[in-house]
Amino acid sequence: MNIAVCVKEVPSGTSHKRLDPATNRLDRSGDSELNPFDLHALEEAVQIREGGADVGEIVAVCMGPASAQRALQKALALGADRAVLVSDDSLAGSDIAGTAHVLAAVVAKQDADLVILGQQAADADCYVMAAAVADYLERPVVTQVADLTVEGSGIRAKRQTEHGYDVIEAPLPAVVSVSDAINTPRLPSIKAIMGAKKKPLETLSAADAGVDSGRVGESGAQSIVRSVAPPAAKSAGVTIEDSGGDSAPQVVEILAGKGLL
Repeated sequence: MNIAVCVKEVPSGTSHKRLDPATNRLDRSGDSELNPFDLHALEEAVQIREGGADVGEIVAVCMGPASAQRALQKALALGADRAVLVSDDSLAGSDIAGTAHVLAAVVAKQDADLVILGQQAADADCYVMAAAVADYLERPVVTQVADLTVEGSGIRAKRQTEHGYDVIEAPLPAVVSVSDAINTPRLPSIKAIMGAKKKPLETLSAADAGVDSGRVGESGAQSIVRSVAPPAAKSAGVTIEDSGGDSAPQVVEILAGKGLL
């Protein structure tokens, strides 16, 4: 069994995030890092191998700019055996459907029986990428997985819901997205970090990946951001100083004036 883990480069959690007014897209010129939610996906892939499953290889797959090689280097240090990056100017402006199309096109060539994603991306907070990738691959999908077991030719997943858990079984090949409750990601050792530099990291163009150019980029996007604007400034609040127990009537008066009483 081979495992593919889809990962993403996102702006660093400590960097200031802003939208580029010229493109209406997230400005990614600042510091970046491996999506924190994808750490759980990588950890789960490694734990499946360490748990005794016959895992041939773990491959990390990413779509992004050339700088995403840094994120993939960390993925390799965390246990991936090799990595594939699809980087092409024609992919800029791709929406969820376009990104899923690219990831699925690459995964389809990796002979992966199990595809694992984090529950969301820290920059866009999109929870549906796993479902979109599964749709392109025409494979079963289980999302928000809090416990995952590989059993023979299938998987058994404990899925988080609003009211508890569902236990779902699905045949392989399959796609899952794991919640951040599934495990505690390990920190890479110095030896692993150095060893990652010797692992294969392949960079593909959109054409190399077999991507349909009509489905990606801004021209192929099914969702378009027409405009962006900062939220309206809030009006100054009202300060009530209690100088002798007379604040309650003032509060009642304010609420009554707003029609809340």
